[in-house]
This record gives sequence, C-alpha cells and structure tokens, in this order.
Amino acid sequence: MTFTDRCKSAWHLNDSLLCVGLDPEADRLPDAFHGMPPLAAIESFCQEIVRSTAPFCAAFKPQVAHFSSIGAEPVLERICRFIRENHPDHLLILDAKRADIGSTALHYAAEAFDRYQADAVTINPYLGTDSIEPFLRRPDKGIFVLCRTSNPGGDDLQMQTLASGKRLYEHVAQMAAQTWNRHGQVGLVVGATYPSEVRIVRQHAIDLPLLVPGIGVQGGDLPQTVHAAATPDGGLFLNSSRAILYASPKEDWLGAAVEVARQTHEAIVNARGQ
Repeated sequence: MTFTDRCKSAWHLNDSLLCVGLDPEADRLPDAFHGMPPLAAIESFCQEIVRSTAPFCAAFKPQVAHFSSIGAEPVLERICRFIRENHPDHLLILDAKRADIGSTALHYAAEAFDRYQADAVTINPYLGTDSIEPFLRRPDKGIFVLCRTSNPGGDDLQMQTLASGKRLYEHVAQMAAQTWNRHGQVGLVVGATYPSEVRIVRQHAIDLPLLVPGIGVQGGDLPQTVHAAATPDGGLFLNSSRAILYASPKEDWLGAAVEVARQTHEAIVNARGQ
C-alpha cells in the first residue's frame, strides 16, 4: 500500500480527519497516575488514550521530545507497537521534525520507520532536497514537511518574500508538490491558526495530505481550516493534543478525553458538511 493509499484508508476508517497527538508530561497526568513510576504512568496513560479515542480519529501523532527528554524512548517504542498491533489502520505519524544530510538523515529515517515503525515523520526542509531524499527511499512511507507552522515565530522566516514575489512557505509548498512528491510520499504541516494561508498552501499543493496542528489549545479556526483544505477523500489530519490529553485531571479524565475527541470529530464532520 502506498503512503497516499494509507492516508485515504485512515480517513475512511472512521470517516474522520482527527489526529490525536501524544505529548505526555509526567507532571500533568491525571490524579489516577500519581504514585506510579513516571515511565509506567506515561505508558499506561498513552495506551488508554489511544484505545479510547481510536473510534473518533484517523491518526495518532506521538511527539518524540516528550519521551526522549526523560529517557522514555523504550516507552515510545512500546506505544508505537501498541498502535500498530491494535489499530493498524490508523496512520502513525512520528512528530520529530528531523533534518540533516548524508548518513545522519539515513539514521533519522531508520529511527522513524524501523525503530518506531511510523507511517510518516515530520521533516524540517531548511537543509534542502538532499536532506529529504533519504526519507523518500521508503516507497510505502511518508513525510510531512514543515511549511506554515502554527506558532507566531514562524513569521520570522516563513513569511519572508522571495525574489519571485512568493512567500517562503509558498515556495516550500511548491517544491513539495512539484519536486519532492515524485512517488506520492509527501505532505505538508500547516497551522490552523492561519486558515487563509492554509487555503494558499492547498492551491499550491492540490493533492498533498496536510497535517494541521493548532485546533485545540492554540485556538485555530477549525471550520475555516476544513473549508480551506479538505478534499473529497479527506485531505488533512487535524491534530489535537493537549485539549484531549488533559481534558480533566480528576477521576473522569478518560471520559473527558473521549468526549473532547468525540466533539472535535463531530465539529470536523459538521464543517465538512457545510
């Protein structure tokens, strides 16, 4: 199955465009996990989130730094294996924002696709084509290239005007669609905090899947983003992390997380129908 086919299959699984981000922080876990060893608590917490939100989403996106900063890479391996074994039709996106050249890029690709068995990994394009090419040697795997990110500081570089008259983020979108996406393996990261720019990216990259953070705590405009970028097949993965993970610190934490996931899924469905 090609990466494009994997995306379409994931969108059709639950008729969902929701991606649940796994960004665990030991000091923010619900009260039920207090007193447990931190790594065991994180593993149990993430598995329960995955198991319970799976009916409402199309993808899961673990964030590498939230694990590696506390030496929890083996926990991340087990969580990824849990997703692959129990929810194999969901897309597994490793949020690592990797970029380098030569053998280092090859090792980053092996980390994402062999160690963690991810379907896709997030990539920083600043080093150019030769830093991206090693990730594209896996015909069944994909990359999501940072394009117009959801943070205000993204303006520092992404909004710079080039000699062509286009913004830098537009140039990235064009390169992704016209140069890098030779075998249907490339997507783009575009923040819901900038829905007008999501629309521009979609114009440059008509067929590329988009990974869209920013609809939860960051306050991105969900309906406008869906209207700007959704396609008949799906077209995008709208990520929500903290709003779902930390919906409640009390005994009702799991029910609260599921309810936020369900409401977000329904809001996306409603936006697609408008």
